[in-house]
Amino acid sequence: MSHPSQFNLLRTRRFLPFFITQSLGAFNDNVFKQSLILAILYRLTIEGDRSIWVNLCALLFILPFFLFSALAGQFGEKFAKDALIRLIKLAEIAIMAVGSIGFLFDHLSLMLVALFAMGTHSALFGPVKYSILPQALRDDELVGGNGLVEMGTFLAILAGTIGAGIMMSSEHYAPVVSAAIVGIAVLGYVASRSIPRAAASSPEMRLNWNIFSQSWATLKLGLGQTPAVSRSIVGNSWFWFVGAIYLTQIPAYAKEWMHGDETVVTLILTVFSVGIALGSMLCEKLSGRKVEIGLVPFGSFGLTVFGLLLWWHSGGIPDSVTGHSWIAVLGFVHTWAVLIDILGLGIFGGFYIVPLYALIQSRTAENERARVIAANNILNALFMVVSAIVSIVLLSIAKLSIPQLFLVVSLLNIGVNAYIFKIVPEFSMRFMIWLLSHSMYRVEHRNLEAIPDEGAALLVCNHVSFVDALLIGGAVRRPIRFVMYYKIYNLPVLNFIFRTAGAIPIAGRQEDIQIYEKAFTRIAQYLKDGELVCIFPEGKLTADGEINEFRGGVTRILEETPVPVIPLALQGLWGSFFSRDPNKGLFHRLWSRVTLVAGPAITEGTEPAKLQVLVGELRGAVR
Repeated sequence: MSHPSQFNLLRTRRFLPFFITQSLGAFNDNVFKQSLILAILYRLTIEGDRSIWVNLCALLFILPFFLFSALAGQFGEKFAKDALIRLIKLAEIAIMAVGSIGFLFDHLSLMLVALFAMGTHSALFGPVKYSILPQALRDDELVGGNGLVEMGTFLAILAGTIGAGIMMSSEHYAPVVSAAIVGIAVLGYVASRSIPRAAASSPEMRLNWNIFSQSWATLKLGLGQTPAVSRSIVGNSWFWFVGAIYLTQIPAYAKEWMHGDETVVTLILTVFSVGIALGSMLCEKLSGRKVEIGLVPFGSFGLTVFGLLLWWHSGGIPDSVTGHSWIAVLGFVHTWAVLIDILGLGIFGGFYIVPLYALIQSRTAENERARVIAANNILNALFMVVSAIVSIVLLSIAKLSIPQLFLVVSLLNIGVNAYIFKIVPEFSMRFMIWLLSHSMYRVEHRNLEAIPDEGAALLVCNHVSFVDALLIGGAVRRPIRFVMYYKIYNLPVLNFIFRTAGAIPIAGRQEDIQIYEKAFTRIAQYLKDGELVCIFPEGKLTADGEINEFRGGVTRILEETPVPVIPLALQGLWGSFFSRDPNKGLFHRLWSRVTLVAGPAITEGTEPAKLQVLVGELRGAVR
C-alpha cells in the first residue's frame, strides 16, 4: 500500500506553521549566538583572554535548561500549547530587541543578558515543541513529523552559523545583525499565529515555582517512566553528549588535522548537518511509518563504526602548508574519506535520535508528556556539560589528540548503548525483526488497519516458516503475544526475541500437559489485559505450502475470553530459507517479496473450519 510522503505534512496547517516557527527559532538562536562569539573574538575591545568570554557564552546559553526546564514542562501541560508558543515568540522579539541594542552600541553586557534570555526562551520552547507533535499528528505521521523537525533544526543551526559569519564579515555588521535577529523573531511570531489550537492536557495543575524541587521531581518523573521510555531519555541525552563533543572539536580539528581555514569548518558543519537531515528523512522510509525503535541499535552501530573510521582516517593531509581553503582541501584524497565519515556520523545520528524522540512522545501519557520532555532537556544539558568536562580532561590532562578523543567516544558509545539494550531488550529484539524484514524479505502490508489500535483481539494466521512471528511482529504497530510450538520457541537466538516479546510456548496435550495448560492460562490473561494475541491454528509448519487443518485451540480460547478475531494470511514465504520447502536454498528467493494480509474483524463464525476458509481466501493462490 502506498503512502503519501512525509513532506506532504508541509502542506498542512496543523504542521507547517509549527515547523516554520520552530525552524526560525533555531535559526535565530544560532545567528545571535554565533554573531556574539565572532564579535567577542574579532570585533569588540576586550582585555584579557577572549576564550574565557566564549566559554561564558556557552555556559549562559545552557544554564537556563537546568534552571527553567521543569517550569517549562509544567507550562506545557497547564496552558494551551498554541497560545504558549505565541507568548514565547513575543518574548523572543523583546529579547532580540535588547540584543540588537547591545550590537548597535557594542555593549557586551546587554548581549550576554540577551543570550541568557534566549537560552531561557529555548528551554521554555523545548517541551512544548515536542509535546505538541502527538496532538497535531496521527500515529503513522509521528516518525515523519519528528524527522522533519530534526531536519529543520539542524539545517537551521547550519544556516544560522553560516549566516552569522557572512553578516559579521561586513564593516557595518552591527545594524545588519540587529535588523536580522529582530526581523527573524518577528517572522517566527507571525508564523506562530497560524498554529492550530492545541488544548492544555492538565489545566487544573498547580504550578510549583521552586525550580530546584520541581527540577528534581521532573527528573524523577522522566526517569521513573517505563524502562523503554526512561532508557530512551538516557539514550537521547547520550546522543547530545556525543554530538556536543564532535561539534565542539570541529573548528580545532579543521585547523590542526585538516590544515584548513574557516571555510573548512563550514564545510564539515555542512556535511554533518546534511547527514543528520538525510538520516532523519530516511527514518520514515526505513521504519514503515511507525515508531520503529529497531533503528536505534542500527544508528548506534553506525555512530561507532564511523567514529572509528574518522579516527583511522585522520592525519593523512600534508601539513607542509596550513590555512587551506575548502576547495584546496578537497584536492586531497584523505579529505573525502574524512567527509564520508562525518556524513555517516550524521546519517546514523538521525537513525538513532528520531526513533527515540518518537518513542518518548508515543509512550508517555498526555498529561505527563511535556514534563517528561522537560526531564529529557535537563538531562541533555547535564550530559553536554559533562561532555565539555570529559573533553578538557582527555585533551588537556591526558594529552590525547582530537582523533584519539573521537576513538574514546566511539568505544564509550558501545558500552553505554550495550547497557541500554541490556536493560531494555526490546531495542535489540526490534532491531533483529527490522533487520530480517529489510534484508531477506521485502514485506508488503495490506489492510492492517483492521487490527485495532487498542483493546484485545485474537489474530489467526497460516504457518509457513520459522520466522512468521517475526514478520508479523515487525509489521504491526502494537506489541503482539505469539502462541508458538515450544520447540520453535526454544530455538537458539530466536528464543531471545520470543522471550523479550512475551511469546507463549505451547505443546501438544499428549506431549506436555503442563506447558499446554499454562499456555491457555497466559493467553486468557493477556486478552483480559486488552492485548493482542496471535495463534497459528495449524499447530505446525506446512510441509507442502498448503494450509493444514485448523485445530480446536481457538475455540477454547474464545470460550474462556470472547474477543474479536482477525484473520491474517502470509503470502510468498513458501520456498524461502526458513520454510520447510525441500527445494529451498540459502540464497533461493533471497529478498523475496512477502505479503501480510488482514481481513475484517469477526465475532461470529469463529469455528476452526470457518476460520481456515477465511485465511485461505486471504492467502489466495500465492504460497
